[in-house]
Amino acid sequence: MSKEITSRAQDYSRWYNDLVIKGSLADHSGVKGCMVIKPYGFALWENMRDQLDRMFKDTGHVNAYFPLFIPKSFLSKEAAHVEGFAKECAVVTHYRLKNDPNGGGVIVDPEAKLEEELIVRPTSETIIWNTYKGWIRSYRDLPLLINQWANVVRWEMRTRLFLRTAEFLWQEGHTAHATADEAIAEARQMLDIYATFAEEYMALPVIRGVKTESERFAGAVDTYCIEALMQDGKALQAGTSHFLGQNFAKAFDVKFSDKDNQLEYVWATSWGVSTRLIGGLVMAHSDDDGLILPPRIAPLQAVIVPIYKGEERKDLLDAKGRELAAQLKAAGIRVKFDDNDNARPGWKFAEYEMKGVPVRIAMGLRDLDNQVVEIVRRDSKEKVSVPMEGLSGYVSALLESIQKAMFDKALAYRDQHITKVDTWEEFEKVLNEKGGFVLAHWDGTPATEAAIKEKTQATIRCIPLDNPAEEGKCILTGAPSRQRVLFAMAY
Repeated sequence: MSKEITSRAQDYSRWYNDLVIKGSLADHSGVKGCMVIKPYGFALWENMRDQLDRMFKDTGHVNAYFPLFIPKSFLSKEAAHVEGFAKECAVVTHYRLKNDPNGGGVIVDPEAKLEEELIVRPTSETIIWNTYKGWIRSYRDLPLLINQWANVVRWEMRTRLFLRTAEFLWQEGHTAHATADEAIAEARQMLDIYATFAEEYMALPVIRGVKTESERFAGAVDTYCIEALMQDGKALQAGTSHFLGQNFAKAFDVKFSDKDNQLEYVWATSWGVSTRLIGGLVMAHSDDDGLILPPRIAPLQAVIVPIYKGEERKDLLDAKGRELAAQLKAAGIRVKFDDNDNARPGWKFAEYEMKGVPVRIAMGLRDLDNQVVEIVRRDSKEKVSVPMEGLSGYVSALLESIQKAMFDKALAYRDQHITKVDTWEEFEKVLNEKGGFVLAHWDGTPATEAAIKEKTQATIRCIPLDNPAEEGKCILTGAPSRQRVLFAMAY
């Protein structure tokens, strides 16, 4: 199967697409720009979703659901918001079809035009804040901590499976607070949750930062983000959390009576991650033989493959395989015993390697006699013989070892590709020859930021939150700068 995969060195973009398709994560659909998430890919998303959902609920958030359709007038109420999303919106103008009297099939009924067009949800701030107006009256109603799991549509012209599609799945949190400090603390807390999830479950090291004014979410006062580095040296924005100030509260007239019985506008946040994380997972860890998935979120953590010689003692191998699978399952390990007679063991090995299953366990007649199994770990391909007795404990420890090894490898790569530069010549050389994150001085102006992007296609990914103050000169203009910012080519 690996021979069917384009190598990373040959064509990184095609390699990525090969892995998504051949690893059974997703497929192209009959709708241009949209994807079909296959069962294996959706199982991966479910594991990610369920863990994040637990983390949200542990911090007091609850789930709700809001309409897919948003009246056009709602988007008009927040100027920066509508400007930011106007070019990506899908618009519903009619509500009925009819047969073409000329025999041309089904056509839109011109008599069924909506009085007001509906926008297919690109994000939900407007419909949610219109709703919150009826829910919030007093400081006793605050904070309001709500999240929803949903799909959104952003009409993309150039699409790539998981990374950029017209429709994708995500979660979006929308919270309301009595003070600015509380809202900022919420936005920072959710950023930390995203970073913890990325590092501890996706084995993906990230840099926490704040976006420049030009890169902020439309309608936000500040946008916090986590940035990850892929194996081709490009950055991926892996999650964002926004402090919205009172912008949406004022747009939708959402006020509350404070403890002194004075009316005040509430303070808001929104935050979200999407199925784009699956694309980041593929690009950060996988190799030319297929996917490599972190054990904590892999749909299957282990697979047991029996190796038969005809029908000889097949029933004994099957019985032992099921017994071992039951032991692993009892230990909380997601395991499959593959006794499918329609495929040879070698084909199965290649399939599970392609799908990135962290641990492969093989067992033949000799192994059965010796009460051992052969274990191969997907990340390093290291092969060992292990006693059947105590197998669940061994595999549990191995899965944690693989999780840590994957993070350490990604962290080492990331840290090796963070480069400080002080001149424009160094900046261009690093971008062209090494890639990765580049720490450089910037004069703080949107004009310089735009000029650097136009010259190199590199963008300011963020101003790192742990950024030390450092006097310097802007790499492009030579104007004074008080800190370095993080540049990179990006997805």
